[in-house]
Amino acid sequence: MEQLTLLLVLSPFILAIFVPILYKYIRSVHTGWFVFLLPLFLFVYFITYLPDVMNGNNSYYSVPWVPTLGMDFSVFIDGWGLLFALLITGIGFLVVLYSIYYLDKNQEKIHNFYVYLLMFMGAMLGVVLSDNILVLYVFWELTSLSSMLLISYWFKREASIKGAQKSTLITVFGGFTMLAGIALLYLMTGTLSIQEMIAGADGLTTETFFLPAMLLILVGALTKSAQFPFHIWLPDAMEAPTPVSAYLHSATMVKAGIYLIARFTPFFGGTAEWFWILASFGLFTLLYGSISAVRQKDLKSILAYSTISQLGMIVSLLGIGSAALYFDAPDELYTGAILAAVFHLINHATFKGGLFMAAGIVDHETGTRDIRKLGGLLTIMPATFTISAIGAASMAGLPPFNGFLSKEEFFMALTDAAQFEIFSMQSAGIFFPIIGWVASVFTFLYCCIFVFRTFGGKFIPENFKKEVHEAPIGMLISPIILVAIVVITGIFPNLLADTFIAPAMASILQGIPESHAAFDVNITHWHGFEIELFMTIGVFVLGGILYATMRRWQKLAIYNRERDIVNHVYDAGLNGLIRGSTGITNVQMTGRLRDYLAVTAIFLVLLTVYTMVKYNSFAINLEGMSDVELYEFIIIGMFIVSVIAIPFIQKRVASIVMLGFVGFYIAVLFVLFRAPDLAMTQLLVETVVVILFMLAFYHLPELRKEKSKPLFKWTNVIISVGVGVTVTLVALAANAYRQGHDLIPISQYHLENSADLAGGYNVVNVILVDYRGLDTVLELLVLGIAALAVYAVVKFRLKEGENEWQ
Repeated sequence: MEQLTLLLVLSPFILAIFVPILYKYIRSVHTGWFVFLLPLFLFVYFITYLPDVMNGNNSYYSVPWVPTLGMDFSVFIDGWGLLFALLITGIGFLVVLYSIYYLDKNQEKIHNFYVYLLMFMGAMLGVVLSDNILVLYVFWELTSLSSMLLISYWFKREASIKGAQKSTLITVFGGFTMLAGIALLYLMTGTLSIQEMIAGADGLTTETFFLPAMLLILVGALTKSAQFPFHIWLPDAMEAPTPVSAYLHSATMVKAGIYLIARFTPFFGGTAEWFWILASFGLFTLLYGSISAVRQKDLKSILAYSTISQLGMIVSLLGIGSAALYFDAPDELYTGAILAAVFHLINHATFKGGLFMAAGIVDHETGTRDIRKLGGLLTIMPATFTISAIGAASMAGLPPFNGFLSKEEFFMALTDAAQFEIFSMQSAGIFFPIIGWVASVFTFLYCCIFVFRTFGGKFIPENFKKEVHEAPIGMLISPIILVAIVVITGIFPNLLADTFIAPAMASILQGIPESHAAFDVNITHWHGFEIELFMTIGVFVLGGILYATMRRWQKLAIYNRERDIVNHVYDAGLNGLIRGSTGITNVQMTGRLRDYLAVTAIFLVLLTVYTMVKYNSFAINLEGMSDVELYEFIIIGMFIVSVIAIPFIQKRVASIVMLGFVGFYIAVLFVLFRAPDLAMTQLLVETVVVILFMLAFYHLPELRKEKSKPLFKWTNVIISVGVGVTVTLVALAANAYRQGHDLIPISQYHLENSADLAGGYNVVNVILVDYRGLDTVLELLVLGIAALAVYAVVKFRLKEGENEWQ
């Protein structure tokens, strides 16, 4: 079971390797059918964990990965992680099924699409199931990478490239700050296990690094979940194919930040800082996103800003609910927000996934997503209309759909928050329900715009470039399943209560006894004539009035300003960064290799000398040094003569031969120092390099004698001598330090342990592949990337016909 679970978490990466092969050799079958089977199987497999999780039994599996760094591939399955794993795989197989009919296997490079999609699926599973926080970070960055590839899938569109660039810059920036936060967490807790961090969280609030770690982790989470002001990448990411939008930008990637926030709530929760940052950022994003969605004219842009808004709602609920951890046994007044957050997370994945697919169907069958051109599609696309109407009604909070229930829980959480007696909520709490209610009015409004501007009104055939018709049944299956879940969980919400909501709440509110009433989840449709009911009625009334009077206010400048104002800040910052880097590059990149070497050498010399002076590291101790024989003096003398002769040679071939002599003398020295394997390597490398250089330079013109000022020549001499003297001083100082402290050289350790620890007797090879194995792997990775880049450039030039150079 353990090995199977670990393997299945990584199975999307494994299948991604074979997708190009399946695409190439089985062209008669859409590649998506092969991919479809994996998320379906994973969904069924993870369902088997439900009984254990419902009974409070979490599962933990681990295998060592980089033991010396404390990095184990650890899978931890609890209520919160399992919920996300089921969303990732469940929505995943529906998206793959939808994409089979959305992407034409004869016109699209679908093998690329499914490789990227599987990469993303595997990365998300790694994020939500990893207990080791460094491993989680690796998967976290893989989500950014695969998301960039998916957004830029149609890479010939400039908007796709810019959207991918913006997404990557913002989310990777957040990832780097999160990495810094991880480092601080490790310094505080001494462990990389998230569960061990949570278990040892008591008393850490007074630590120096506690608040900086919190802020850095939150930046990573808020950028990923598109919270203001980091939200601007999400609308631009809508340039991706609609299956990507339905998967990444409604159910998975954008919720990775929410996952992280909830996962660390047991660690940071119960503090005023965590409460206020999440509540304020979430509520403001909720309001800002809902207003911005109203201004959009593109169906996917409306859904993008609605996603930003809905994510803000969940973030604010997690922040409000974190106040429960301020107490050992909190009143239910404080825990209701966590219930609302988990419930709405599930609901949002269902109705928003269906809405994105419906928008994709409209685009696919009409050729446009512009609501100014759409209209009258009700009779032509009745199935798509039904899907859109149910999804939008749920998002607007209309009964009897699941969104109505979670919206009621949201209002209840806000009114409860206004009654908090901690964190200065006595005075500020009144603003929470007001902001939430106003945002809900705009939510109702943009839901009306989405449905009625698309399907209502008069159908004008001239607005469309193609014959409009209903989508094929295959494309409708996935959104129908999603909206069916919307209806079923709206009518029978307690199907989710003990299976998903209560276990997830227990994971978020760790430290609160399992017997607490908060975990006895019971969702009802009728709460009586409470304030939440009147807030909901007010939303419907005012939202309906705004839509009915839309013709009067839609000419306002604010309505016609579709572009987000924060984009101007981003553009100015990016342009400034480009100008600044260009200026710096123009100063330092002269095009002359000697300048680069000179700057590098000067920097290293100054840094080394400064360090040695600061720590008084100059020392010479020649005790125990071996005697230098006459033949060794001769070899070293010939070596020096060869080095000095190179700058005075005017012929390219002669200078290369002399440079080869230098390498051969080094090989002789290796032989004298009893390192025959190094000598052989040196000889082979020097031979190959000399031959290649001679072949390359034979056809080049002879070296021209450059005229240079004496100051320039003496500068080169000073730099060269400085490097030589510095290296010599470092070597002498290192030897003196070892002699003075009676240290055992590391070479001795390698000699004594290479056989026992690494299973090899060739010490040099063992150092390369074991002691320095990670370095070697990264070096090979760099060479591999360079080779792929060269291959891609050559292939691209040939494909475009730019082969004049042949």
